[in-house]
Amino acid sequence: MHPIAVTAAVLAALIHLWFFAMESIWFLRESVWRRFGLTSQDEAALVASFAYNQGFYNLFLAVGVAVGLTLVASGDPTSGRAVVLFACGSMVAAGVVLVLHSSAFLRAAAIQALPPLVAILAVVAFG
Repeated sequence: MHPIAVTAAVLAALIHLWFFAMESIWFLRESVWRRFGLTSQDEAALVASFAYNQGFYNLFLAVGVAVGLTLVASGDPTSGRAVVLFACGSMVAAGVVLVLHSSAFLRAAAIQALPPLVAILAVVAFG
């Protein structure tokens, strides 16, 4: 895979690992739940189980990128690219859903979707 695709995919995976940590490990910290637009500890407690689950989705997407890149590096570039494209495509799709749900989340959606979109475009353009 092209170095731009690999770099963007790794960045996307790292961002999604960060989301996992915020949503599934640290969510009940005020500094974290405020990032998600919540205004009280009670609100955070109410949605904590949803955030916990969502965090694991982000973890699984990051793992998908890691598995795909490992396949590429171990000599199976066709399968590896397919896995990376699926994981990155899922990240982009989730970012689109987020911003379509509320334009207030445009910045968050861009953070979530732009690196994997760059990875996809680099795979398509450079192989």
